[in-house]
Amino acid sequence: MTEQQQGIFPAVCPLDCPDQCGLLLHKQDGKIVKIEGDPDHPVTQGAICNKVRNMTARIYDDKRLQYPMKRVGPKGEESRFERISWDEALEIITARWKELIDKEGPESILPYSFYGNMGRIGTEGMDRRFFHRMGASRLMYAICEAAGTEGYKYTMGGSYGTDPEETVHTKLFIMWGINAVSTNMHQVMLAEKARKNGAQIIVIDAHKNHTGRWADWFIPILPGTDAALALGIMHILFAENLTDQAFLEQYTVGHEELREHVKQYDPANVAAITGVPVEDIYRLARLYGQTSPSFIRIGNGIQHHDNGGMCVRTIACLPALTGQWLHQGGGAIKGNGSHLEHNIPALQRPDLRSEPARQINMNLLGSALLELDPPIHALYVYNSNPALVAPHANKVKEGLEREDLFTVVHDLFLTETAKYADIVLPATSSFENTDFYRSYWHHYVHLQLPVIAPYGESKANVDVFRLLAEKMGYEEEALKDSDEDMVRQALDHPGNPALANITYEALVDKGFMKAAVKPLFSGELRTPSGKIELYSAEMASKGYPALPTYIPLPQESELPFMFIPAPNHNFLNSTFAHNEKHVRMEKIPKLHMHEDDAAALGLINGELARVWNERGECELTVIIGQDVRRGVVVSQGLWADSPGSKTRVNVLTPDRVADMGGGATFFSGRVGVEKL
Repeated sequence: MTEQQQGIFPAVCPLDCPDQCGLLLHKQDGKIVKIEGDPDHPVTQGAICNKVRNMTARIYDDKRLQYPMKRVGPKGEESRFERISWDEALEIITARWKELIDKEGPESILPYSFYGNMGRIGTEGMDRRFFHRMGASRLMYAICEAAGTEGYKYTMGGSYGTDPEETVHTKLFIMWGINAVSTNMHQVMLAEKARKNGAQIIVIDAHKNHTGRWADWFIPILPGTDAALALGIMHILFAENLTDQAFLEQYTVGHEELREHVKQYDPANVAAITGVPVEDIYRLARLYGQTSPSFIRIGNGIQHHDNGGMCVRTIACLPALTGQWLHQGGGAIKGNGSHLEHNIPALQRPDLRSEPARQINMNLLGSALLELDPPIHALYVYNSNPALVAPHANKVKEGLEREDLFTVVHDLFLTETAKYADIVLPATSSFENTDFYRSYWHHYVHLQLPVIAPYGESKANVDVFRLLAEKMGYEEEALKDSDEDMVRQALDHPGNPALANITYEALVDKGFMKAAVKPLFSGELRTPSGKIELYSAEMASKGYPALPTYIPLPQESELPFMFIPAPNHNFLNSTFAHNEKHVRMEKIPKLHMHEDDAAALGLINGELARVWNERGECELTVIIGQDVRRGVVVSQGLWADSPGSKTRVNVLTPDRVADMGGGATFFSGRVGVEKL
């Protein structure tokens, strides 16, 4: 397709978003001039968000990197770079790595990445093979959904949920801790279809954002108390005989223990914890218990607390109590990734690692760079921008400033992290690569073939790692596999029969295919019992409460406000934050605050405020109203640094890890706010 100068070409959105839209790329004179949704995609049906619609501005941005560079000035904001060749860049990198491996061992080298591009061979293919072969330190990928995924797994055995296409039949939607209008728009479209047939939509969140305003009923809740609300609902469901006893007996373990356990979560106690009035708790529980099919969309926000894993585990128990898994459109979705699980060992090849290596939690990057013994001496960053996205950003910055840390960054732009790099490499966009994609929400697998030629001298991740392997003298055939080879190996997964008919050839022909996912019931889950585990002996063996339990957040300081740094509508983490088109759409960095709190501080709507804690400070424009509760402030988006700006909100976020999975606790910090 790259050689065709004109035409309309199929594609898939590469963003770390559950919707994973089918796209059509309009091409003239060899360049993409328009991006629109593919109307033939069964789930996304031609609708796309502004982030993707305006992605051409990102692909052809004047600031996009075109060739390798090496640093010639000091590290940091005023970094200066000069152009070098790929051969020189590869020689500098591998010579330094070989020296470090000889003197300090391979664990002195740390790769740092995430899902800035969701293509599987580019994010967890040749890169993993290369660093396994090297014996480098391993990164724990825990910054996003780790806590909630583990919590949900204790209940349901893996990331298994409702087919979102079936939610058009739902009669009651509960959007819990998810700003779906901004982050899962096609779930909103499906809910709208159901709404026309009488469905009600409830949103539970700490901020009345786009999704809260769209709801039929918005329930504001104090951050980190969602498990208590879920347990209060359970209390009422059991007390008023609104449970499905036959389902509980056939498909769950621990329902009798849970019935006794939740007696302590009476509505008065739950109201005191959550801030949700007693009458609203009764109304919510009765609606849930009396409406079928009912569906809960469990969001990412609630898991970014110290108690996030247990919170998701608790909410995941609710559909079992009313037997919703047996009703078309009923149940829940935290994620559906396990339905589409590919052959991870075949793709990542952990067998290339000759010895075990230490694992470093990506949420603790600052501590790893400053305190780890033996130290990290080299960092290779791709598909991520940790200087902006990692918690406790000032600590990360201090680590990146180390002159003895050899840093390589492979990216499309000179990001905040790249400014601390010794070598910067230009990266391709997804539309310049071959890769396969699998949604973690719907049930479709996509293939992306290159539509445009690489921009300037940019190279894909897989190509760079093949070149690095050759320069390092690694001769394993797995480090020479082609893109097509890796896609084939990943899709060849006898352990997941849902992918049996999805092959490379079929995807080349069709572009996307739906996995043959079977209903969860009557089947056997991947829990130890094969059933929904309301009581989890496995959790008890690991020191967790065996039954769903509300665990209060730690009070990290006496500062007056809980701080929730949520995503915004036009960026995706730091992606698009460097592009003028998207910045103009989002306008300014904001801090949402209750009007009573603002009045007490003498703050006026639209003026700058200083937001601070012991980790750092930033300056944000105050938006005053009733969209957040008293004692809570909410920012939106990760904004790129500009001269004189203080908008890096992750200077405020804690780098503690959550109760499960090593997850992040972005939403459990406290701040002070004052008039500038």
